[in-house]
Amino acid sequence: MEGSNNTTQESREPFVANDSSLQNNRVIPQLLTSVPALNDAASYLSETTSLFTRCFMDFSAEPASRGLGGQEMVTFGSAESRGSPALNTASSSGSDLAVGKTSQSSLAAPLLHEGLSRTLSRKSSQSGNAAKNSEDLSEGSSAQVLSRSTSPNGISIFQGLIERVRRTVRGSADDIGWLQRASHMPPVDDQTDRFVEIIDDIRHGLHGLPNSMVYLLVPGLFSNHGPLYFVNTKTSFSKMGLTCHIAKIHSEACVEKNAREIKDYIEEIYWGSRKRVLLLGHSKGGVDAAAALSMYWTDLKDKVGGLVLAQSPYGGSPIASDILREGQLGDYVNIRKLMETLICKVIKGDLLALEDLTYERRKEFLSKYYLPKELPVISFRTEASISPAVLATLSRVAHAELPTFSAAQPATTFPVVMPLGAVMAACAQLLQIRYGEKSDGLVTCCDAEVPGSVVVRPKRKLDHAWMVYSELNDNPTEADASQVCEALLTLLVEVGQRRRHELSSKDE
Repeated sequence: MEGSNNTTQESREPFVANDSSLQNNRVIPQLLTSVPALNDAASYLSETTSLFTRCFMDFSAEPASRGLGGQEMVTFGSAESRGSPALNTASSSGSDLAVGKTSQSSLAAPLLHEGLSRTLSRKSSQSGNAAKNSEDLSEGSSAQVLSRSTSPNGISIFQGLIERVRRTVRGSADDIGWLQRASHMPPVDDQTDRFVEIIDDIRHGLHGLPNSMVYLLVPGLFSNHGPLYFVNTKTSFSKMGLTCHIAKIHSEACVEKNAREIKDYIEEIYWGSRKRVLLLGHSKGGVDAAAALSMYWTDLKDKVGGLVLAQSPYGGSPIASDILREGQLGDYVNIRKLMETLICKVIKGDLLALEDLTYERRKEFLSKYYLPKELPVISFRTEASISPAVLATLSRVAHAELPTFSAAQPATTFPVVMPLGAVMAACAQLLQIRYGEKSDGLVTCCDAEVPGSVVVRPKRKLDHAWMVYSELNDNPTEADASQVCEALLTLLVEVGQRRRHELSSKDE
């Protein structure tokens, strides 16, 4: 503190306790030794503040070697007279000059605290010498001197905290729909009306899927733990005499690993049947399938007839991004570590499976790999219902068999159900309130649409889990999930035929 600062200016400054030396449990009680009750309260406050500071120490916005222009607190005795040489005397008025000193307890603190205490103690001594030479101290008043030394702790901690709050509140607001806002992206073609016509034909017994194709269903995240994932759809296709497979991939693996496995699946199917493959990927399965076609199109272009992405976060997912984004308040409770434990230890998967669905990783991937223009692509996106009736909706996720006591007695099965509809409705409501975006509960509508693709936007409210897990109270007057998948693949066949006709016309 320079000596030119007068007491009039200093007396108007607020009391700022930003010196890390105040973590010492002995300092604050020394200021209030004349009042035992306040002394005990100050001692408790000092201890609590010290614990709070140590909790946030690892998240300081700046390293200790650089520091910030912080402020320290130096308090003089109230009975000192202006220009009195007794400023250095500890017993001149019964109250002492409080200058930060390191205590024995500070030796147990981290090295950052130790170096910080020594720095602030030295700076405080310099401030005391400057105040000694000053002739502007008032009688009967307590002067508060704020020095301009550097403090890597203190203000930097709260600046870092404010930044984390800002990042947490802002979330994915700037990332949702980034793919549609990107320059030079082709527009989508809305074919919802044609999709509705195909659905109506299917419900009246008119099926248009050719037997000259093989249909590969690619499941999404956590599908290995859902025994009924896509089972109804495969059964329905088999009854129509169609060849249908469910890709047996490790759904909790990263996108690039699954892309390689899907490529091997396609090549195995093609060389065994000599039939082209139509792919339908749900959720992360659509992202994995698109990655396979983007990365290995040279090897697969003669073996694949098209791709359907059903409720897939092709542009990214705000749920995954908000959970794993760095620099948030969630870092203080180690949310990332909790997710890593859940996915890696409990589910035996890879955290990259979730990271690959964040906006940051999707931007990075799509900057290197993109879907070929000649590939027919359909994007199917839906909105989840958020009505109170959804809370009573139960989804069938597995079957359980009761033990039998006789070989002749047939096994009794009953459905294993979960309130997936209620969970999806809660997530959809959260995304609607926070970002103003409609979603199926996990994926926003705009992030599920691939630029240049044929888009299907049904008016019917369908959540993210409906496509693969049937509901106990399904409406019989509406199409079920297997019929929706059949209609999407039928539309894909039509789009592929039209695309080949257009390409042949250009060649002529």
